[in-house]
Amino acid sequence: MHLSPDEIVLWQHGFLKLNATIAYTWGLMLVLAVGSKLVTRKLSTGLRRSRWQNLLEIVVTAINGQIAEVGLRQPEKYLGFLGSLFLFVAMASLFTIVPGYEPPTGSLSTTAALAICVFVAVPLFGIEDRGLGGYLRAYLKPTFIMLPFNIISELSRTLALAVRLFGNMMSGTMILAILLTITPFVFPIAMSALGLLTGMVQAYIFSILATVYIAAATRTRSSEPGEDD
Repeated sequence: MHLSPDEIVLWQHGFLKLNATIAYTWGLMLVLAVGSKLVTRKLSTGLRRSRWQNLLEIVVTAINGQIAEVGLRQPEKYLGFLGSLFLFVAMASLFTIVPGYEPPTGSLSTTAALAICVFVAVPLFGIEDRGLGGYLRAYLKPTFIMLPFNIISELSRTLALAVRLFGNMMSGTMILAILLTITPFVFPIAMSALGLLTGMVQAYIFSILATVYIAAATRTRSSEPGEDD
């Protein structure tokens, strides 16, 4: 039993090492890139559309609606980043039905990388929306004494994002592996289906939290007195 796909070494030469986390992460990104290219190569604006285009429009519309409900005024502006986060985590969980596959989100290094992406994106969107000065002034409110606490808050929520996703994904994989060794075959199948549902929920939670952080970095800075005058 492997606690993390980091432990599965596929190739090594000296200090260079290729583990399952790297291989499955790049493989998943390749599948998403090729799949998106195939789905969008013949888009139609007429009444007759392919099933793949209908599925794509449903997914995009749903993600767009969720972004708007959180409070971001221009959801299309954030769709590429937040949609990519959701699809990556969701597909990482979905592919667990493939024998021998280890979800890269079961590695703390992968979840930390995803959390760092959010950590970097939040100030970038905030600065784009309010400017560098307007964004940095928010760390000094209501008083400059709050500066270190606001910085700690930014770092701690990034760590929480990474650990939450890692813990939930790893625990599901470990429970399934334990059940396969001590119970009949049917019960682990049911648990595997439940794990797929859990993975979808985790993808939703991760992307929604990222959306909330971005909304907090933009909306609170655009609602200051006199901003809309």
